[in-house]
Amino acid sequence: KAKEVSKKHAAANIDSGFGIFAGEQVKWAKIKFSAERARWVSAEEWHADQRGTYDTDGNYILEVPYADDRELTMDILKHGSHVTVLAPTELRSRVCHELEKTAANYKKKWW
Repeated sequence: KAKEVSKKHAAANIDSGFGIFAGEQVKWAKIKFSAERARWVSAEEWHADQRGTYDTDGNYILEVPYADDRELTMDILKHGSHVTVLAPTELRSRVCHELEKTAANYKKKWW
């Protein structure tokens, strides 16, 4: 059975977080990109409500809302050493854990 919901309620849930994941409990990620990547990342729209600024070193600080960190983590990881999650701690830990697992794959002897 389908449940009727108002357009306002649907939009609030669908548009609130980053990417394909929605939810009512939204957190804000604060992500620093190197000056080298700043010009490209600053031109991208990660979310309609994003906020972006440059620091004094030319790094780009991006703030985006998210309800689920899975897609956001993937987008962060694609920037490798040119990105640092500043906040929140949970997202920073998730990205760090993924990087540790990735590095472990390369430390295994495979031949």
